[in-house]
Amino acid sequence: MTELRHRSAVSPLRRAVAGRAVRPAARPLVDEVVRAHRPDEPLHCLRPTVLAAAAEAFVAAFPGDVLYAVKCNPEPAVLRALWAGGVRHFDCASPAEIRLVRQLFPDASVHYMHPVKARSAVRSAWRDHGVRDFSLDSAEELERIVAEVGDAQGLGLFVRLTPPKAETMYDLSGKFGATPEAAVGLLRRARAVADRVGICFHVGSQCMEPAAYARAIALAAEVAAAAGVAIDVLDVGGGFPVSYPDVTPPALALYMREIAGAFAASGLPAGCRLWAEPGRALVAPGVSVVVQVQHRRDDALFINDGVYGSLSDAGAPRFRFPARLIRPDAAAGPPTTAFRLFGPTCDSADRMDGPFLLPADMREGDWIEIGQLGAYGAALRTAFNGFDQARIVEVRDRPLIETPGYGAIAVAA
Repeated sequence: MTELRHRSAVSPLRRAVAGRAVRPAARPLVDEVVRAHRPDEPLHCLRPTVLAAAAEAFVAAFPGDVLYAVKCNPEPAVLRALWAGGVRHFDCASPAEIRLVRQLFPDASVHYMHPVKARSAVRSAWRDHGVRDFSLDSAEELERIVAEVGDAQGLGLFVRLTPPKAETMYDLSGKFGATPEAAVGLLRRARAVADRVGICFHVGSQCMEPAAYARAIALAAEVAAAAGVAIDVLDVGGGFPVSYPDVTPPALALYMREIAGAFAASGLPAGCRLWAEPGRALVAPGVSVVVQVQHRRDDALFINDGVYGSLSDAGAPRFRFPARLIRPDAAAGPPTTAFRLFGPTCDSADRMDGPFLLPADMREGDWIEIGQLGAYGAALRTAFNGFDQARIVEVRDRPLIETPGYGAIAVAA
């Protein structure tokens, strides 16, 4: 029997950590689950084999350590699938994420890569969870970290550098990152108190420009040289993109080629280690959400999930997501009509303009599977208006869209 688990936005996912895993041979197809259960709440469909394959591909391609960005999707089943794919390092941004990873994987390498942290969070990470690596982008943060860990061995400090601008969906330099001039001084101070020192950066989310990593690596090398500091780690961050209906990114191999070439030409010490912090690239294709149509008004479909639920990126950010009709009891025509979607809350901002291409005869009671929601779909859900209930199931389907570099091995169990 298919195992469906209930979840809510106000009941954190980590409460399901002890849940029983579903054996691959027992995983159904999405259509089979809909036919059997006819869900009237959003149904999150996890593809563990796809997730593990994406992790395996990235770990094999990247010439260093791969740190999964837990904020992207902290669902325990997702984390287990990434672990099965070879991920052994985790980029955490809060005490809760650190506790979750430690609970699931006691031997994992956990890195606290949020540049601004509460003193109590630093203290707990160091003393209670064995975290030794911390990022920073200011002298004040450096002093806070040193004050809380004391005169201890094994400290790793990583200066977050603002990289050159790049072609990305989200520019992340507005909140975090030291200027090159400030980074020089931070590196010198970090070297005086830490056992290992590094530079980290983030070129921006959904980066469509492989050369952006090369430019950022070159700048990091210039900063290290100006500081006179032999860094131990260069962390190229995240931003690796995935496909969407109107977006086909360059192949993963092109990003790896730019990173490896720039690193080789950087003049950084021979023992310097490369890190990366992928999030979206590992998990986006591995989860879809099945929603139900509650009402149709011309080209607008009112559904039971929205921007306050799993579809935040389909709202103001205007991400387009692949969608398909599921109608167990009747045939459907081709997806030829552009629809917009409205979520279940009373807020008129709860709208997703898409367009979502679906058959022209969409009607109340139909189900729609929306793909590429493994990244931030679950993490950004709220309990607004009380629409916080959902169900979760593991399936064996392929992703709705393949991304270059992953499709060859992202196959069903």
